[in-house]
Amino acid sequence: MRNLFLLGLLAASTLPTAAQRRAAEVSGATVERVLTTLAADDMQGRATGQPGSLKAAEFLAAEFKRIGLQPLPGATGFMQEFPAYQSAVTSASATLNGVAVPASQVLVLTTQPELNWTEKDGADLLVLGPNDKIQPHFRDIFRPSKNLVVLLDPSQAATFKSLAERSSRPQLRAEQAANPYSSVVILAAAPTGPPSYRVAATSTTATLTLRNVAGYLPGHDAAHAAEKVIFSGHYDHLGILKPAINGDSIANGADDDASGTTAVVALAEYFKKKNDNARSLVFVAFTAEEIGGFGARYFSQQLDPKELTAMFNIEMIGKPAKFGPNTAFITGYDKSDFGQLLQANLAGTKFKFEPDPYPEQNLFYRSDNATLARLGVPAHTISTDQIPTDKLYHSVDDEVSSLDVKNMTAVVSAIARSASGIVAGRQTPTRVAAEKIDK
Repeated sequence: MRNLFLLGLLAASTLPTAAQRRAAEVSGATVERVLTTLAADDMQGRATGQPGSLKAAEFLAAEFKRIGLQPLPGATGFMQEFPAYQSAVTSASATLNGVAVPASQVLVLTTQPELNWTEKDGADLLVLGPNDKIQPHFRDIFRPSKNLVVLLDPSQAATFKSLAERSSRPQLRAEQAANPYSSVVILAAAPTGPPSYRVAATSTTATLTLRNVAGYLPGHDAAHAAEKVIFSGHYDHLGILKPAINGDSIANGADDDASGTTAVVALAEYFKKKNDNARSLVFVAFTAEEIGGFGARYFSQQLDPKELTAMFNIEMIGKPAKFGPNTAFITGYDKSDFGQLLQANLAGTKFKFEPDPYPEQNLFYRSDNATLARLGVPAHTISTDQIPTDKLYHSVDDEVSSLDVKNMTAVVSAIARSASGIVAGRQTPTRVAAEKIDK
């Protein structure tokens, strides 16, 4: 009897008391502190692969340690490191009908160590005149499936400049193997008759270490502990923009997506205090969302999607939604009953989750939920951003001062409450129809 009594005491000591359960709430102080830290100038805009990104990752890992999370099963720390590869053109030149083209009018996009082409080497030729649009050809230029030379009329100098600026952004790839095809854009008038040309270029490739930051709360119910619920946001942003705008060149990304990442930290703190989650909880801050979703893609490859019950991906919740305060929307609302379950848990409150009001923006596939959703996981993004009219999006003016931190805290609190049934194992959202993943 004495042993049974001691076992009972031990079991009771691991469960939260009623007072602890009542005391658990989303901390407004944590929301403000984490948001302000992530969006500070010394984070340098948190661009992927840059020093500010590492600083942000280290801060988030320290937060997970402070809260008392564990690393993911099998991991030795909170940093989930993986390689990415970045190629940069180091030299480029071209001649057209025997005349050298100024280097400032030659744009080469390649991951090959060396190019040396002439018109005899079989590259496709695309000639765009003064009134031709280049937008329909973006995919062929930036992701070529065959070698391509584009002759762009000199009257389209502004278009050429825009292409050059876009190509100067980090172009990372997850696989070490490079694209065997390249594209070249030459700002020059097309000669009469078939042109002759020569293109030469060299490039180098560097290996970068990228980092997701992931923490874990094991489930307390043996019947549900193998089932995982994910809370996520991306901590990367655009970094330093050039040229400076009004003297400011740092794209702080307060709303996009320091706000969502802050929510992940605040929710981790909240559920750790409650200490009664039946299912296991994963809290992850993704890297490289802005440049192709590499972090979410790598993360998805480390887990069995069949063990993932739901994903709460949180993206841009710093400003009130079009529906007013105490509202947010859920992308892909019609693809599972995830949103309906969340709203059921908010009965009696003022908060309301709405379906995505911007279906034309295709937001369900534009954030880190998409990779797991394509694998069948009920993975949805929660947001409040009025993206069609948001003039601060991807600008240096996306600052903490532009956000409504009180409303943001209310959104995080609503997510915490709405997740209660899924976290407790009482609710299981229907699966999303699995799709083939785009490479």
